[in-house]
Parts: sequence; C-alpha cells; structure tokens
Amino acid sequence: MTQQAIFWTVEEVAQRAKQFYDNGIRQQVESGENIGRMIVIDAETGEYGIDKNGVETALKFKQKKPNARLFTIRIGYDVAIGFGGAAERIVE
Repeated sequence: MTQQAIFWTVEEVAQRAKQFYDNGIRQQVESGENIGRMIVIDAETGEYGIDKNGVETALKFKQKKPNARLFTIRIGYDVAIGFGGAAERIVE
C-alpha cells in the first residue's frame, strides 16, 4: 500500500508550525542563549531543532524524511531575515 502525499500550501505549513510554536515550543526555547538563533519546525509532527541559521537542522530533517514540511522562525524576532533594516525583537 502506498502512502499518498497530502498537499499543503505554504500558508498552511506556516500556520501549523506557528501553532506548534505558540502552543508550547515558545515557552521552552525563548531564552537568552537561543534569542536570534533559528528554529526549524516540522509542521506535521511539531518536532523541532535549533541552530545558528537553520541549515543544519533542516538537512537533518530532510535526511530523515525527504518530504518533511519545514518552517523556520528566528527565535525572539518578528521576522527571520530583514532586508535594508534591522529585524525587531518581539520578546525581551
């Protein structure tokens, strides 16, 4: 029996990952040492990993599950990357 892929829009992936983040992950990771680091969240499972830029974590997830639906957030900021200006902190 083959498993059919469930297609999600980018918005759906972002929404699910943010729900995981807001409903439990945030309280675990938003600390001094993690502020500014990147968290990669599997939008299907809620599994996450943290590293400096998210690349190492994303590669680990993709090795384990090539079709993983991943979303990256900069811990403690309202955006992951800023162009032409500084990203603003949302949490002190």
